Amino acid sequence: METSDDRLKQRMARWRLILGQESDNGFDQMNGGEPVELTSEQWLMDQALACIYNNTSQGGFGPGGRGAGNGPSNPQISRWLGDVRTLFDKDLVKIVQADAMERCGLKQLIFEPELLENLEPDMNLATTILMLKDQVPKRSKESVREFMKKIVEEINKLLESDIRRAVTAAVNKRQHSPIPSASALDFPTTIRRGIKNYRPELKKIIPEHYYFFDRTSTTAANKYTIILDVDQSGSMGESVIYSSIISCILASMASVKTRIVAFDTQVVDLTEKCDDPVDLLFGFQLGGGTDIDKSVAYCGRFVENPKKTLFFLVSDLMEGGNRAALLRRLGELKDSGVTLVCLLAIADGGKPYYDAQMAEKVARMGIPCFACNPQKLPELLERALKGQDLAGYGSLHGGSAS
Repeated sequence: METSDDRLKQRMARWRLILGQESDNGFDQMNGGEPVELTSEQWLMDQALACIYNNTSQGGFGPGGRGAGNGPSNPQISRWLGDVRTLFDKDLVKIVQADAMERCGLKQLIFEPELLENLEPDMNLATTILMLKDQVPKRSKESVREFMKKIVEEINKLLESDIRRAVTAAVNKRQHSPIPSASALDFPTTIRRGIKNYRPELKKIIPEHYYFFDRTSTTAANKYTIILDVDQSGSMGESVIYSSIISCILASMASVKTRIVAFDTQVVDLTEKCDDPVDLLFGFQLGGGTDIDKSVAYCGRFVENPKKTLFFLVSDLMEGGNRAALLRRLGELKDSGVTLVCLLAIADGGKPYYDAQMAEKVARMGIPCFACNPQKLPELLERALKGQDLAGYGSLHGGSAS
């Protein structure tokens, strides 16, 4: 039963959150020299609010104190925005974000078209833009879209050709076509069958016949289904961007069926937006809670042929729902024949960010968990589609491609 002393402590904690760290000395004197006790959640709230409301040098997002200024974007801003959305209700989040933009210079970065046009593509700033996308004014929308398009083009250059080659090699590895295509050339078969025609004087193989993968014979029933189930909580910014672009690349390939789903405590199917990676990115709503089990249950309905289904769970695994139910559901999918891979969250330039205890439990079920460098994804994708053992691919929780 709640006592009057408990109610007093709660009121003092609320006032301490309102008045901030500068009020500590006053509260100490009122409380007989004892500091006001804050719960772990209240402590996180206090830190989030201090970033924009403290008048001391400890406030702000940068090492020099308050204000983002005109310097390079800071990954702490993206993390802070995610924390704020998790800790406060939606109406209060709007007020805090508006204050942050006015006090700390965020508005200068994302609300001024001239600045965006001159900024180099930056993953942390792109994440911040996605978090604040609903507050971008009309005059800046086109500049914001062009900025995000630069990010997409850079990642496309990095990954597209490798992903296409990986899928083609894995899915059509036994089927050949008489129709020549440089991108579909089956190098191993061509070399193996042409080795007898090696010319020592040229130091080259002169094949009598070239072998090409058949890209047209894959029927709908035989196609692989690739499902990307993407966590859109606050820590997932970089992972969301990479997942969106990879989904669009896969969706453009006739040899596989692709589905992309976003989740926090609700589930949103974004598959229809795969025609345009920028549109797909703006379909995500970063921040909020997490119910992974609900999303995995939704994705399960698209498993038609388990042995030809590759399921990527892209998450920090910080489950806010029923953890036991999630583990059971993942186990059922794996037992049915689905190839499951967990891609752990990356943040701040590729550093892993995830619930290590939950990752360990998932890995013990034989579901590999990778803190995956995006450049390793095509190789991982090819191995998974070929049915190769992924456990030896790395060492972190059943595998790390970092």
